[in-house]
Amino acid sequence: MTLFDDIYGRTFPFAIGFDRTFQLLERAATTHPSVQYPPYNIVKEDDENFSIELAVAGFDKKDISVSKEKEVLIIEGKSDESEKEFVHKGLAARAFTRRFTLSDDVEVGKVKYSNGILTVALTRVVPEEDKPVEYKIS
Repeated sequence: MTLFDDIYGRTFPFAIGFDRTFQLLERAATTHPSVQYPPYNIVKEDDENFSIELAVAGFDKKDISVSKEKEVLIIEGKSDESEKEFVHKGLAARAFTRRFTLSDDVEVGKVKYSNGILTVALTRVVPEEDKPVEYKIS
């Protein structure tokens, strides 16, 4: 039984054609908020352009992978710290996986790594048929 089924196992009557939306809402409701590493920002540059910034100090470019499966952006980092012997370890550089669910109309753009920050550019592409249309009054 899902979050959006009633106690009798029936889907609410207003859910016709909205299965995907309810799946996304259910996934968001059951996501574990305890995952906080690495810290990140989501920056809105304008109505169509966003970027995700991850603080990945201590990782090399070759240790980070960025991929997209369906509408999920996956950023993974692997760590090679097992070879080092620490007297004190105050910098976290442990392996991680961060997942971001993207809307159907969001495309992943340039991915860059600079000064310990991984930046993933995102663009919301609105099809012509979905853009507002203004009509002249005669």
